[in-house]
Amino acid sequence: MPIPILLVVLVVILILASLKQINEYERGVVYTMGRFTGIINPGWRLIWPIFRRLRKVDIRTKAVDVPKQETITKDNVSCKTNAVIYYKIADAGKSINEVEDVFYAVSQLAQTTMRRIIGEVTLDELLSKREKVAAEILKIVDKTSDEWGIDVEAVELKDIELPESMVRTMAKQAEAEREKRATIINSQGEVQAASNLSRAAKTMANSPGALHLRTLNSINDISSDQSNTVIFAVPLEILRAIEGLGKAFKGK
Repeated sequence: MPIPILLVVLVVILILASLKQINEYERGVVYTMGRFTGIINPGWRLIWPIFRRLRKVDIRTKAVDVPKQETITKDNVSCKTNAVIYYKIADAGKSINEVEDVFYAVSQLAQTTMRRIIGEVTLDELLSKREKVAAEILKIVDKTSDEWGIDVEAVELKDIELPESMVRTMAKQAEAEREKRATIINSQGEVQAASNLSRAAKTMANSPGALHLRTLNSINDISSDQSNTVIFAVPLEILRAIEGLGKAFKGK
C-alpha cells in the first residue's frame, strides 16, 4: 500500500477513535494531560487520545433511597425511618473533582442528617409534620452538597416504623380520645333534653287542661299495643274533687 494512502487511513482511524458522542442528558468533563480543562456540551466532539481524556456525567434527576435508620426522637422514642432524596448534578466538574463517589456521598449525608433532625423533634411532631421535617433535611443536605455541584430537589419521608408497644399505646390513646368526645356529645344532648323537658313542664303547668290532654295522648299510645299493661294515672285535680265530695257527704 502506498505511503500517502496509508497515512490517510491512519488519519481516518485516528479521527474515528477520537470522535466521542455526548448525549443530551450528559455533560463531558475533559482532562488534558491530567488537568481539568473544561466542560463539553452534547454533540460529537474530538478528544485526542493519550493527551486528553473524557468522562461523561449524567445530569438527569436521580433518586437515592435512604435505608431505614434507627433513630431516637426528642422525647426518647425509638423508631425506624427511611426516606428518598431526589437530586441532579448542576456542576459536572465539581461532581467529579470535589468528591470521589457523589451517589455514595449524598446517601451518607442524607442518613446522618435524617438521624440528627429526627432527634430534634418529638414523636408527635414527626408523625404530624412530616413535610416540615423533610424540609429541614432538604435544607441541610442541599447546602452541604452545593460544594459537590449537586442540586437537591426534594426529600420525602417514606415510612416511620414504631415499636409494637408504642403502636398499642397510641391505639389506646386514640380510643380514649374517641370515648371522651362521645361522652361530651352525650352529655350535651342530655343537657338539651333536660332543658326541653323543663320548658315543656312549665308550659303544661301554666296551660289549663294540658296535663289531661297529655295523659290521654299517652294512654292512646300505650293502648295501640295489646301486650302492654295500662296503668291509668289519675290527675291530682280529680283526686282533690273526690276528696271534696267525701267531706261534703260526711258533713251531711
